[in-house]
Amino acid sequence: MRTGSILGLRRIALAAGLMLLALAALAPGQVRAEAGQAARPLSVVVTTGMIADAARRIGGDHVEVRALMGAGVDPHAYRQTRSDIAAMARADLVLWHGLYLEAQMEGFLKELAARKPVVAVAESLPRELLISHVDYADKYDPHVWMDPRLWSRVVEAVREALVAARPEAEKTFAVNTEAYLAELARLAAYSDKVFASVPESARVLVTAHDAFSYFGRAQGFEVLGIQGISTQSEAGLQRVAELVDILVDRRIRAVFVESSVSDRSIRALIEGAAAKGHTVAIGGELFSDAMGQEGTYEGTYPGMIDHNATLISRALGGDAPERGMAGRLAAGS
Repeated sequence: MRTGSILGLRRIALAAGLMLLALAALAPGQVRAEAGQAARPLSVVVTTGMIADAARRIGGDHVEVRALMGAGVDPHAYRQTRSDIAAMARADLVLWHGLYLEAQMEGFLKELAARKPVVAVAESLPRELLISHVDYADKYDPHVWMDPRLWSRVVEAVREALVAARPEAEKTFAVNTEAYLAELARLAAYSDKVFASVPESARVLVTAHDAFSYFGRAQGFEVLGIQGISTQSEAGLQRVAELVDILVDRRIRAVFVESSVSDRSIRALIEGAAAKGHTVAIGGELFSDAMGQEGTYEGTYPGMIDHNATLISRALGGDAPERGMAGRLAAGS
């Protein structure tokens, strides 16, 4: 047997063993949960920071939320660790995005859902509101948080999952959700305003991977990614050459790097355009698949979108305040 095959079997065996350990831990964990249900906050484990922000804002003191993926982490490539498996096994509720965002974790999460409450919150969206995946006929673009109005529907799904897990706190969850959705409505209105100020000829967003299609649809921008919807897709030389020609022919002056994706391919674009006599600058670093650092404004969902909207608008010739919607963005962000 080939060495690669042996290693592959060992990985499968290890994954299966970890799964059995996690599932075996569920029964005693559930007994402890029932015994102390009223005395302690609901233990909620989530995959992404965007979901974590919603769960914390809605749940308040009734929840303790742990996000598996922090700042700069690529959810397309992320695989659960042993500590992640243990945390999910002990949790009262697990929330994940779905729509094939957590592609490497999907099998585990679906298995876990047979044993405890595990909810894919973005799967609640009506299919007619989703953008089809360019590579898979039965898949959709998962980056729905790029449109605050669409993400508000996912926030409602988070509330419903929390209510199902802790029904006695339903009124609190409803009040907190209303306040959070009002903030997202202000965020959407701010985005509309600053993007409307960008000259129509400049409404082209060039990024490392195709994570901004929902933004483009909402704001009337053309979005061009070097890689596809998943960061696991390859950025071919032909695609880079095509985009270089677009930058030069249309005199596009700025491209954007992403906090969770290597900037190598973006720099290849800049160098290619320079070789043809056209100067392209990096307009800044956008938050695409992950938010900013925990404990900062940019480490919240409103701060993430405020940062992106402000940065894109200013870089492409629009009018937006340097410190963003509420003056809370870090200086120079």
